[in-house]
Amino acid sequence: MRKILPGLPLILIGGVWLLQGVGVLPGSFMTGQWFWAAVGAVCLAAGLAIVFRGLRPR
Repeated sequence: MRKILPGLPLILIGGVWLLQGVGVLPGSFMTGQWFWAAVGAVCLAAGLAIVFRGLRPR
């Protein structure tokens, strides 16, 4: 469980930034800004990689 813990906040934050960047979640200075969509996608991918690597059997 400890190995996937750092990936979970990255997935959550990356998902929010991605959705705000593409304009799905309005109400922020990030809404509609493609920079935040790209940063969110990178964070989301990194978080997923950490979680999948932590769940992988040894």
